[in-house]
Amino acid sequence: MVIMGTERVRYMTRHIYNGEEYVRFDSDVGEYRTVTELGRRTAEYWNSQKDLLEQKQAKADTYCRHNYGAVECFTVQRRVAPTVTVYPAKTQPLQHHNLLVCSVNGFYPGHIEVRWFRNGQEEEAGVVSTGLIRNGDWTFQTMVMLETVPQSGEVYTCHVEHPSRTSPVTVEWRAQSECAQSKMLSETGGFVLGLLFLGVGLFIYFRNQKVDLKFPGNPEIDSPWLAVVET
Repeated sequence: MVIMGTERVRYMTRHIYNGEEYVRFDSDVGEYRTVTELGRRTAEYWNSQKDLLEQKQAKADTYCRHNYGAVECFTVQRRVAPTVTVYPAKTQPLQHHNLLVCSVNGFYPGHIEVRWFRNGQEEEAGVVSTGLIRNGDWTFQTMVMLETVPQSGEVYTCHVEHPSRTSPVTVEWRAQSECAQSKMLSETGGFVLGLLFLGVGLFIYFRNQKVDLKFPGNPEIDSPWLAVVET
């Protein structure tokens, strides 16, 4: 393993029997160490073989450092930006206890900072997190929840900082009363219906239009249908 942020490389092997580790080699120590009594004689035997110890010690460079250089661009230097969504855990009226969820998904590396703001002021009380969750595809996800009682007009912001981005990601959730939500839905519905009727009207108009095509020398052909001429 490579100790992050340093040039230090550490090689370690663990030997396990029946689900229990009994002896290990650690390049920082330079020899085998007993973990349980079962490994005592094994450690003594392997430590008596100087060639074996030198070979194990050398693997810190020949194995660990070499492999680290080969995969560094896919691990240490890899950056995947997070996808951030904000939503209430329950659909209920304002001025009732609720849980606002900030879902942050698909990011790498795992170091991330997620904060909640209400009307521009950071909220620290009532914030709970799931911690890092591995997605199984070299990315992570986490959810940070804020316990609150939303009031009409309040603006809640999930603020996310991650090494993949030069600037924070901010996603807002605005607390709206049922009246405001109904008005917004009515306006949106009216706009969509207007577009629908406009589209239907245009379709009917163009369908009913006739294209009057005249073909010189053949007055019988005066429709938009194609004429097949035999030669």
